[in-house]
Amino acid sequence: MKKVALIFTMLTLAMGYTFAQGKADIKFDKTTHNFGTFSESDPVVDCTFTFTNIGDAPLVIHQAVASCGCTVPEYTKEPILPGNVGTLKVTYNGAGKYPGHFKKSITLRTNGKNEMMRLYIEGNMTAKE
Repeated sequence: MKKVALIFTMLTLAMGYTFAQGKADIKFDKTTHNFGTFSESDPVVDCTFTFTNIGDAPLVIHQAVASCGCTVPEYTKEPILPGNVGTLKVTYNGAGKYPGHFKKSITLRTNGKNEMMRLYIEGNMTAKE
């Protein structure tokens, strides 16, 4: 009986410790960026998404994957401490693409409360004259 009580106590303490651990949480200034209209003669555009760790543990971005090869994300690699700010720069290269409207997504995987989230870029590339 003493063994069962000891195991139960240890399990309860372990669960309490696990739940007491902080969790990172990410908050972006915006989740969509519209480039507006730009010309096919100057097809490379970029923007920067800014985020804050609003949790109480360091935030790590494990991966940022774009929906196509024409979009390249670059992000802060080191852990972002609670209250600190990081950036994610997204470059869209429309060279060789058909002019017109586009909408691309960037999927982020983090250690935060929302382990996966999506950001979007869009715009309208006009044909060369």
